[in-house]
Amino acid sequence: MREGWEIRKLGDVCTRITDGSHNPPKGIAHSDFAMISSQNVYNDKISFDDVRYLQEEDFNNEDKRTSVRNGDVLLTIVGTVGRCAVFSVDRHITLQRSVAVLRPQNCLKPRFLMHCLISKSAWLNEEAHGIAQKGLYLKQLAKVSIPVPPIAEQEKIVAELDCLSGIIEKKKQQLEELDKLAQSIFYDMFGDPITNEKGWEVKKLGDVCAIERGGSPRPITAYITDAPDGINWIKIGDAREGSKYITSTAEKIKPEGMKKSRFVHKGDFILSNSMSFGRPYILGVDGCIHDGWLVIRDTTQSFDKIYLYYYLSSGYMYGEFKKLAVGGVVNNLNSNLVRGVRVLIPEIEKQQEFAAIEKQIEAQKELVKRSIVETETLFNSRMDFWFN
Repeated sequence: MREGWEIRKLGDVCTRITDGSHNPPKGIAHSDFAMISSQNVYNDKISFDDVRYLQEEDFNNEDKRTSVRNGDVLLTIVGTVGRCAVFSVDRHITLQRSVAVLRPQNCLKPRFLMHCLISKSAWLNEEAHGIAQKGLYLKQLAKVSIPVPPIAEQEKIVAELDCLSGIIEKKKQQLEELDKLAQSIFYDMFGDPITNEKGWEVKKLGDVCAIERGGSPRPITAYITDAPDGINWIKIGDAREGSKYITSTAEKIKPEGMKKSRFVHKGDFILSNSMSFGRPYILGVDGCIHDGWLVIRDTTQSFDKIYLYYYLSSGYMYGEFKKLAVGGVVNNLNSNLVRGVRVLIPEIEKQQEFAAIEKQIEAQKELVKRSIVETETLFNSRMDFWFN
């Protein structure tokens, strides 16, 4: 134990620990009164996307229970347990059951408590109970022990951790700006796909590419294998967020499963055709795809891969896919629909010029990503130093 530090229970250092509504009222289209759930709370961030809006009367009734005020600490306690943020915005909010509000006493700085709870997220998850959905009880939460240094030391620790997290956030913003730069250059070079003011050749995608749907051997569990001769089984989950390539798979299928699936090759494009439809990826491996994918093969060699990726990823193409998607509860694309969308086909030299510029931008992104990893490693090390 460090000199001057105490170990205290949350129930002893918080004047308020409560969760949100167990029976939330009906939401309305929009209002100034929001009810948030665990899906809105991230580490050091509160999102107001997809919140439930309440009538003022309903909000006032719920606010009697939660009474969230600036400086309160919000902690997710159901589902994904352990995400934590300090409430510090000028909004009227109340909570659903999946979020707890903690109001620290004067002996505890809110952001120190936030960082401390984030450092305990893995342990909090282990403590959560439940079959269908794991959760923490308020009595459990009140008994959680935390270190409580003198206020001056808390402020020093918070300043250090906030500095590191601020650097990480700025670097992530750099990545976003580099992505926007590549997209901006793409539109500058090739123009608006709708108006085609540059007069590029236009063809249906199916006239220049072979487009086929994947297939799934069933029951799939009978075909999953760890054997050395297994074939890569390419699933949606193998597509990493922010990456244009799929380079590995979590599972493999037996070779005989190929007859009931669709074999694809490194360099092929695959496009998600249901749920999160219209997302393209370039394959970095051979393998088989299930029926949630379409494969797109540039059989006429009309495209540079990077140009085609950006074209298929464009807002224009997503809009076209969205118009074409059919289905009731789940929207779907099929190969015939995708064959009919139009594509601009600039001279291959122009496509390659863009690809060369994009390569330079990607090199800059890799440097930023490496720096993010290094700073995150340092941040985690300091969190461990102070709290574990």
